[in-house]
Amino acid sequence: MESFLQDVERRAFRIARYATGDADEALDLVQDAMLKLVKSYADKTAAEWPPLFYRILDNGITDWHRRRAARGTVMSLYQGAEDSQQPDPVAAAPDPAEPGPEKRAGTDEALGMLDEAIGRLPERQRQAFLLRMLEDLSTEQTAVAMRCSAGSVKTHYFRALKALRAEIGEAW
Repeated sequence: MESFLQDVERRAFRIARYATGDADEALDLVQDAMLKLVKSYADKTAAEWPPLFYRILDNGITDWHRRRAARGTVMSLYQGAEDSQQPDPVAAAPDPAEPGPEKRAGTDEALGMLDEAIGRLPERQRQAFLLRMLEDLSTEQTAVAMRCSAGSVKTHYFRALKALRAEIGEAW
């Protein structure tokens, strides 16, 4: 189990970061998913762990989005009209993780474009793409993780590839 978790940690973090847009939240989600897998499914075979883990992670991401939406609704009730007119200084600050244009060249630029394009994919397409490409899960394992049919996985994956090729085709 420990080697599985070490192997999956970085890729799961990347998936969660795409879904949340926040590295700290993504790390929390991955750690929670790992703990739940160990507590509830350690007795399962190693072949069953990947789809179970990604289903747990997906549930955590879904819950995170729900909490965020609910929190935004509640907070908007307490903000006055004059507060909504003021710009958010955190949102206006430059992203320190984003490298400057002078640092992007060749492969780094193409990878950056791919990273951004993946982030713009609809959630289900992004999920199918990352589980199939990054995690190398089979169509059936991905279907279990995403709680849908294998045909839906194929459709989401195809649409993700088509969108990515259309957006960054020349860079690759």
